[in-house]
Amino acid sequence: MYHFFYGWYLKCQSDEQTLAVIPAIHGAKGTCTCSIQVITDSGAWTVTFGKNAFKRTGKNIFIGENQFGEKGIRLNIDTPQMCIQGRLHFGRLVRLKYDIMGPFALVPFMECRHSVWSMRHTVRGNMSVNGQIYSFQNAWGYWEGDRGRSFPKEYLWTQCFFKDGTLMLSVADIPISGIHFTGIIGAILWRGTEYRIATYLGARVVQNQNKTVRVIQGDLELSVRLLQASGQPLKAPAKGNMIRTIRESICCRAFYQFRKKGCTLFAFETDRASFEFEYFS
Repeated sequence: MYHFFYGWYLKCQSDEQTLAVIPAIHGAKGTCTCSIQVITDSGAWTVTFGKNAFKRTGKNIFIGENQFGEKGIRLNIDTPQMCIQGRLHFGRLVRLKYDIMGPFALVPFMECRHSVWSMRHTVRGNMSVNGQIYSFQNAWGYWEGDRGRSFPKEYLWTQCFFKDGTLMLSVADIPISGIHFTGIIGAILWRGTEYRIATYLGARVVQNQNKTVRVIQGDLELSVRLLQASGQPLKAPAKGNMIRTIRESICCRAFYQFRKKGCTLFAFETDRASFEFEYFS
């Protein structure tokens, strides 16, 4: 069996609460398992299942009694580490115009491929996590996925809902055929317009220090800065094994600025951002 992983990241956020669920299947060294990770602003938990618990039917993933897909999430887990039960319903998914990977979606042997299934959709329902109730009514949801062998060794990832829009950005060290380059993929939906920022469109990093990244692409400029982290530990794949520990701040303080032709379209500080900052200076 070759080394592989496939997983989804489903984030739900109201004005008061944030919850993300990560169902995944992974294999290495002749074994295959699947897992569900749950992360909130106060903790993170992982439950591992045997490979036979995983099923994919159409546009839905099933792990045991738990279901994930376009219509929402249904969870029913009761272990010594985590008791979680409930159902969340999704509204219409807001998809990107084309694959976030662009032409890189066709490049073979990449260690990690990214997908964005919905930049924003409504969420409603209730979820009990170890006795705490997460109640979502007209809240927002975001849905992405990854597949391959390993997460990048060094990367930044951020996602944020904000007034009139939503955004995501990933900047990562990408190894291909013995060489390395900085890969950028990002999307901004603002006031009904989609902006795409990516290496394959000419984007480049012009600043990467002190947990600040500034990316320029033609007349577009996006700056993101992590101001205050609140990281929770998550498991990530390394050659198919879920043995790497990363830290995600699912709800933290950050600053974003987006400019076009030298004019600022938006600039704001928020305490509702999600951030992963792995090893970059």
